[in-house]
Amino acid sequence: MIDTPLPAPGALRGVTVLDLSRVLAGPYAAQMLADLGATVIKIENPRDPDVSRGFPPYLSDGDEEFSAYYAQYNRGKLGLGLNLGTAEGTQVLKDLVRSADVLVENFRPGTMNKLGVGYDVLREINPRLVYTAISGYGQTGSRSRRPAFDNTAQAAGGMWSMNGYADQAPVRVGVTIGDLSATLFAVVGTLAALRHAEATGEGQLVDVAQVDSILALTETAVVDYTVTGSVATPAGNAHAWVRPYELFDCADGQVFFGAYTDKLWNASCDLFGTPEHKTDVEIDTMRKRFDEEVYQRRVKPIVAGWLAGRTKAELEELAGDVVPLTAVKTIGEVVDDPGTAEREMVVSADYGNLGVLRMFGQPIKLSATPAQPARTANRFAEHADQVLADFAGYDAARIAELRAAGVLP
Repeated sequence: MIDTPLPAPGALRGVTVLDLSRVLAGPYAAQMLADLGATVIKIENPRDPDVSRGFPPYLSDGDEEFSAYYAQYNRGKLGLGLNLGTAEGTQVLKDLVRSADVLVENFRPGTMNKLGVGYDVLREINPRLVYTAISGYGQTGSRSRRPAFDNTAQAAGGMWSMNGYADQAPVRVGVTIGDLSATLFAVVGTLAALRHAEATGEGQLVDVAQVDSILALTETAVVDYTVTGSVATPAGNAHAWVRPYELFDCADGQVFFGAYTDKLWNASCDLFGTPEHKTDVEIDTMRKRFDEEVYQRRVKPIVAGWLAGRTKAELEELAGDVVPLTAVKTIGEVVDDPGTAEREMVVSADYGNLGVLRMFGQPIKLSATPAQPARTANRFAEHADQVLADFAGYDAARIAELRAAGVLP
């Protein structure tokens, strides 16, 4: 790579994270910590490296290729290969844990215990360690050891049943929301546990399940059921009861229109040249417009008439800062949007002969300690000697001994 990831001058500078995770939820959680200034050490099995190294798309110069998927979720990390299937390998991990603040893993519950490096073992070595475990069903409960993927969480957590259209089979959310939601809850939990550890010297287990995370994103579905017995079903692009608040066609695509409050509705009536709808007694209050029959018969046709014949650009310009109206953009349009650049949400990392990778940036904007997302990801085990010298205190002879024994690649 062009550059060696160094600790960023961020809010988490001085925090050391051991990242034993794979693919998405764990690596992304550790990557967010790296963006925010933590030193993150990516630890991979030499016999079975992170499978996402093989995921498309690829940066390539014809002779070498590197997964852009892997790069996006592992940027700014130091790389170490370590065979935890050996006694010496687990000892190396224990030596690293002595000076670590956080460990992140997303193995099936019980895996780390089988290797002899579960939480109960590691907290004896470092009582202030924050041990973050991400899994499908969590570390406890009768289902904890079941295999799980993102779709498992969407199905078991209820979200899949709620998404799509009422007259069709349910549709999964188009991104891996089970992984991504677990990522964010894991980061929140890790930071909370870090705060506690810094104040008391006491670490703890942060247990985040994908299924739990999905359930926590179902908005009002749980209380709708527990209070009224109503079971959420797919509603297409419409909200369960807020109206108008959905997708509408325009001349060159679709826009979201959400002027449901009285203030916004009245502003829209003026904006689109139909002030008489402000005082129409059938639709002059939000409660009246929320009524499904009234909405379908009166309100929705009015909004559709406002938007038809105008382009997305014209409508956004017209709505301006007054009415919540947003064009439905493709990902290409979003990446190339000037507003995206203004928020530094597409950043670039130079991979030398492989080219420059443009990837999403860091949405957390800190005024005093800004994140540093524009960094490269590690080649497999790229920083092994540096990590073991700096964080485990090994000399060159010890490192060579471990390499000869097959503990290190």
